[in-house]
Amino acid sequence: MTSPHQDRPNGPATAGDRRPPQYADRVYRSSAGIAGGVLLLILAGWLGGDAIARGDGRTPWLSLAALLLAVPLVVAFTIRPAVFAGSERIRIRNPFRTVAMPWAAVDRLRASYSTELFAGDRTFQVWAIPVSLRARKRAARQTARAQGQRGRDPFLTPGVRFRPGARPGQRAEVSADDPVRSWADQALDQLRELSEQHTLAEGEPRPEISVRWCYEVIAPAIAGAVVLAVLLAI
Repeated sequence: MTSPHQDRPNGPATAGDRRPPQYADRVYRSSAGIAGGVLLLILAGWLGGDAIARGDGRTPWLSLAALLLAVPLVVAFTIRPAVFAGSERIRIRNPFRTVAMPWAAVDRLRASYSTELFAGDRTFQVWAIPVSLRARKRAARQTARAQGQRGRDPFLTPGVRFRPGARPGQRAEVSADDPVRSWADQALDQLRELSEQHTLAEGEPRPEISVRWCYEVIAPAIAGAVVLAVLLAI
């Protein structure tokens, strides 16, 4: 899902400034993943808190170690993933690392069973835009149904669907013959459009790709796993 504030210019435009306006990053996140993560955290807090408060012997310590292991992993795989697409750069926040690069470094984006970004000889998974075959089938059924209704009723009012080139959140009137797109495919269309605006010229050196590991998630998860293993071994 995209951020509602992504189309606001960053700073006022001055007189005589001919540069194109700079907009805030477009943010793509899986609302289903976030909702699932919040529910898992609530469940873990409820069960773990009850075991800590009412357990005896090693149970409270085992519960603390299990929470220390589970909570960072749940956050990493459900709440953390996001894609920040600016006018010049793309930043991919995956469970355990963050990848940032200029658009000129992106060769192509592909969504088959998962979303992948190709940059030179490197491939990066995009966790924030999961590919749902069920959503694609549902979109295909909606397209077939709309086209069928259009064929039976030539005066059918056009529906409101995604149109390539529209900004995130922008609703555009299109004909009922245009295909309905799943959320992941819409997001990929918008990212491809940004990537095509910054092609790498022949002979130009490939921009640097920045990769940073998320130690604030990895460290507590490893600590929780070590403590849990020690407690179970005693």
